[in-house]
Amino acid sequence: MGVGIRAAGEGDREPVVRLLDEAFQDDPVSGWVFPGEEYRRATHHRLMAAFTDIVLAEGRIDVTEDGAACALWLSVPAGDGHAGGEGGAGEADDATRLRERVDPANERVEQIARLMAQSHPADRAHEYLWMIGVRPARQGEGLGAALVQHVLDRCDREGLHAYLEASSARSGKLYERLGFTFTGRTLDLPDGPHMWPMWREPRTR
Repeated sequence: MGVGIRAAGEGDREPVVRLLDEAFQDDPVSGWVFPGEEYRRATHHRLMAAFTDIVLAEGRIDVTEDGAACALWLSVPAGDGHAGGEGGAGEADDATRLRERVDPANERVEQIARLMAQSHPADRAHEYLWMIGVRPARQGEGLGAALVQHVLDRCDREGLHAYLEASSARSGKLYERLGFTFTGRTLDLPDGPHMWPMWREPRTR
């Protein structure tokens, strides 16, 4: 049975934020940005809301028809060093604004935004999978893979590249099965976990 997928609209904002907050509570990167379970549960949703708002405005959010999973995508043109900004001083300003909106006293919000922007490939246009979240009780059913493949099929038809940062070795294995390859250099969070930047060439049929 296929997985029904549709594009999210403004009316989906709150369910998407709740879904991402739930899906990433135990993620190693979220744990680094918001250390401590109580602190994370009180604050993490603000970062998910900021990401959701950016992608609703500038990209595309795909959701499964049952609302159990979602994927946040941005189309990044060649020459744009990172998603959602202008690079250089603008990149730093974006990171600062994100921290001020989400958690002004938490420098790690700004740190991770800068590090991800700096590692983002700038030479070729690509589709950027910013985040993908699956409700914990529904993980392992193939919903995430279906969401990603939904866009990768278009990438293959149109000759588009794709990029993401895997937040765990386990998720990296899933992306490898979908045609992504590790770029060869991890994104290392200070005193924290690694992220695995991954790139995908379009497949010709």
